Amino acid sequence: MVAPGKACVKRPLTAIVAAAILVLGLAAYAQQPDKLPRVGVLSNAPLTSAHYEAFRHALRDLGYMEGKNITFIPKSAHGNTDLFPELARELARANVNVMVVAGDQGLRAAKEATDAIPIIVLACDPLDSLVASIARPGGKATGLTCISSELAAKRLQLLKELLSPLTRVAILYNPEDRNKEWEYKQSQKAADELKLTLRAYEARSSIEFDETFSRIVDDNAQALIIFADVLTFAHQKRLADLALAYRLPAMFGFREFTEMGGLISYGASNSEMWRRAAPYVDKILRGADPGELPIDQPTRFELVVNAKTAKTLGIRVPASLLVGVDEVIE
Repeated sequence: MVAPGKACVKRPLTAIVAAAILVLGLAAYAQQPDKLPRVGVLSNAPLTSAHYEAFRHALRDLGYMEGKNITFIPKSAHGNTDLFPELARELARANVNVMVVAGDQGLRAAKEATDAIPIIVLACDPLDSLVASIARPGGKATGLTCISSELAAKRLQLLKELLSPLTRVAILYNPEDRNKEWEYKQSQKAADELKLTLRAYEARSSIEFDETFSRIVDDNAQALIIFADVLTFAHQKRLADLALAYRLPAMFGFREFTEMGGLISYGASNSEMWRRAAPYVDKILRGADPGELPIDQPTRFELVVNAKTAKTLGIRVPASLLVGVDEVIE
């Protein structure tokens, strides 16, 4: 019997059962965060960096919400690439579904830590240690390249246009990144064609930066190109400051260096590379074979000039160069 004043509402039994299953399922889902897909990130930069945020934002745009349908396990070496192997092993022990790693050093650490977990690397070319071909990398790894070595000639041309007359250029690079040897060879080839004398200087850690800059100045270099890798990127502000302190006009591979006070940069967008890594994560989590995912290559490059640094160094940026500049930092 229905109590007076109460309406009798009949619900189909199937609807009641379905609702109960949904509630129980959501409760169980919320109680098992370890069941969510886990994305490991191995970087040398702080986890508050703009490119890491660009990566997370791109995944949100694809429908991934942290704590709801995805878990991030980020690891940063904070400028010390010697920590990469242990950090990669920690990600492997966490049984992540995919690793997103920075640079040649990150790739090597990840491949040594696991042969089962898919890897997405963001690095500069060539990727001989990674791929059988650009179209079909093979194995458990794929990724994105900034094709930095292919830009070597353009960077030297820009420096010569900016600093004419220019005859002596120094290269600062980290030999621990195997890609840098190829980038130097490309730079040397371009320097010969431009009638420039090129000399390389190595720095395996940030401890060596001051001594290296001192030697570059003692050798009367007129300009400096700093090759980008996980080490130099982690210390972009310090390198920009050292170049200014030693009054060395310096060319960099990413705009972040110029934003920190470097004179000029030309290259792909690092944040855009990290954004483009998000669809790779999505495809792999949906079951794609990383060895079948083509290596992504940039098609747009940024030329950025820091006008304040140019003024401090007494450099007048020619109008012919300004025509092609994407941004002038005042």
